[in-house]
Amino acid sequence: MIDLNQQILRTDASGLPLEWVDFRVAVKLHLLGQIVYTLGHHLFDVHGGLNAITRRRSVIPVHSIIATNSHGKAYKRLSNHFTPPLSNHTLFQRDGGMCLYCGEHFSRPRLSRDHVRPLSLGGQDDWNNVVTACVRCNNHKAGRTPEQAGMELLAIPFTPTHAEYVYLQGHNVLADQMSFLRTHFPRSSPLRKKIDLVLNG
Repeated sequence: MIDLNQQILRTDASGLPLEWVDFRVAVKLHLLGQIVYTLGHHLFDVHGGLNAITRRRSVIPVHSIIATNSHGKAYKRLSNHFTPPLSNHTLFQRDGGMCLYCGEHFSRPRLSRDHVRPLSLGGQDDWNNVVTACVRCNNHKAGRTPEQAGMELLAIPFTPTHAEYVYLQGHNVLADQMSFLRTHFPRSSPLRKKIDLVLNG
């Protein structure tokens, strides 16, 4: 069954991950001659109209990963000084939907952003000071540090690299897309282990 909402991973010509695009953008890039090569699975074909001269119908194949000549807005993010913007979606993805205090997994409405060092105590609202917490644990911790609240932090928060951030932004990331992105993660990335668990069952 064709899923027209499936995200397509866009890279530059060297294979550096840039962003997620939908099939409409992928088709437009194809028509503009911007796609250098494709990787991953063939998802589906997009059929166009009939050519007035040849009477043949145009067919554009859509793959899960496309490498392009053009970079777009995403290329600005590749500088060494770029810090991915923090959002609850990407934070919860980074921590795998798990409360980093009690270790339980929760649905999105039952998760919250916790500042390890509270803002009231001088903590910052940045990747290295925030973790996913269930609402109950966050309320219990309140305006205290984990030590003050007698709570143990199960993992050290970290700022994702650009490739990790692209992965975290994804929805319904396919196995071939996961494998591709994984090769761009640092060797020490906690996300490598999470992807390995998914890919290896």
